[in-house]
Amino acid sequence: MNWLNKVIRSGEKIKTAIKERLKKTDIENSPWYSCCVGPSLKSELERNLFVCPTCQKPMRISPKQRFKILFGDKYEIISTPVPKDDRLGFVDTKPYKERLKSARKKTGLDSSMVVATGTLGSIRITTIASDFSFLGASIASAEGEAFLAAAQHAIENNNPLVVFTAGGGMRMQEGMISLNQMPRTVLAINELKKKKLPYIVVLTDPTAGGITASYAMLGDLNLAEPRATVAFAGKKVIEGTIKEALPTGFQTSEYLRDKTGAVDLVVERKDIAKTLETLLSILLKKDTNKIVENEDNESSTLTARSQQAS
Repeated sequence: MNWLNKVIRSGEKIKTAIKERLKKTDIENSPWYSCCVGPSLKSELERNLFVCPTCQKPMRISPKQRFKILFGDKYEIISTPVPKDDRLGFVDTKPYKERLKSARKKTGLDSSMVVATGTLGSIRITTIASDFSFLGASIASAEGEAFLAAAQHAIENNNPLVVFTAGGGMRMQEGMISLNQMPRTVLAINELKKKKLPYIVVLTDPTAGGITASYAMLGDLNLAEPRATVAFAGKKVIEGTIKEALPTGFQTSEYLRDKTGAVDLVVERKDIAKTLETLLSILLKKDTNKIVENEDNESSTLTARSQQAS
């Protein structure tokens, strides 16, 4: 073998090694992440609640990470029904059943939605969070069942329901079955409102499609994380339809707050738990009752003192 062949073969080995290092699984398992300033340690990101310390961009997180930020370790996962897989026998580049199997192996979840219960201050809540790693947190029959189970749990336990949205919309491998989850979630929210139980939505990145067109925009209050993409159709689709460029920052949580009123508050991740506790205290009249009691006590004290003085 001459020196030229050695160089060529050596180059091929380097290319192969680079390709292997760039596999998604290797990147996900790496102790490093990349945002705005190049490689940084994931441990530093975790200490900052998975928000980039430099640009303050919130990263996508799993439901368990979300619950830990909300409740610490004091929360309980609520089991939800799992319907029969793939009732349509759908196949595209590979069978839908295989996609579900891969998503479950990757995330350890039965569906993209996880339901939990925990306490914020003195307020017990039922909450839902979605995992974007599970088929883009798209909504199908299992997610619809999870949402209904969460609403039922909230009603039975007289809890507010707090939903952290994420996902690209309805899962078309289930066709009309997935689309039917839109009215089902709306009906569940209506039942909560009949019971006068608060329903609060926290929009996270990304929230799109049928999710935006159903339960994501029906909160008594709609909160959002900073710079979250919240949309129905994609930006390029809209620009292609109306034949003009969209405004800067269009379809971000800040734009929706400032220009449309669809978002009430944009809240940093570190402040979400405290903000929810304060808002729920007001909606449930927790603090109002205490204020009235204090005013009554002060009034009684002043009356007693005036009677003693006279």
